[in-house]
Amino acid sequence: MTDTVLTPPPGVIIVFSDIWCSFAHLAVHRLHATRARLGLEHRVSFDLRAFPLELLNDAPSPRPGTDSEVARMASLEPAAGWQLWQAKDWLYPSSTLPALEAVQAAKEQSVAASERLDLALRKAFWAESKCVTDRKVILDAAAATGVVDVAALTRALDDGRARRALSDQAAVSRTDLVRCSPHLFLPDGSDVPNPGIEVRWEGAYGVGFPVVEKDEPMIYEDLLLKAAV
Repeated sequence: MTDTVLTPPPGVIIVFSDIWCSFAHLAVHRLHATRARLGLEHRVSFDLRAFPLELLNDAPSPRPGTDSEVARMASLEPAAGWQLWQAKDWLYPSSTLPALEAVQAAKEQSVAASERLDLALRKAFWAESKCVTDRKVILDAAAATGVVDVAALTRALDDGRARRALSDQAAVSRTDLVRCSPHLFLPDGSDVPNPGIEVRWEGAYGVGFPVVEKDEPMIYEDLLLKAAV
């Protein structure tokens, strides 16, 4: 494994993340919002890759930890869409692997399809309390984008053609090259974990709560402009 694997071509930002990571939800929202504000939609794209926390931690993400993050992260970026889990307890996702695989499968159609599906699945979980483990939720999110070919995505999920990519990305995530969700990699060879945010935990994860000690959202302008060049 070499650093060149994580150096994208000009106009691309590689984003390693998980869907049920609140810091990634915030980062992906800021990437999309800042790109639109700068008018760079046709000059910068996002190569979304999986940082599957459940494989790295050998367990699903604990709901108490996720719940403890919502209020604090929502205060930083309300427009991303947030709410405490509102659906039945048994509908809480047990895995994000099906959703992460679907995002990789959508790349076969286009980068834009992958980006839009990824964003839709994050909103389905964080803002709408939908079980992104559920295949129907994934396909409904795909249909709602208006960009993803749902029939083609269904075929891709049926034959598992994106599963190898997901496994390869999980293997990279286990190395020292990728530190966390989210971790961004730029065309100039630089990389930025959890852009602009410094956080510590008060108490144990799932018992205490995150304390954000620094938040610099303007870093996203710099990142996007660097990628565009």
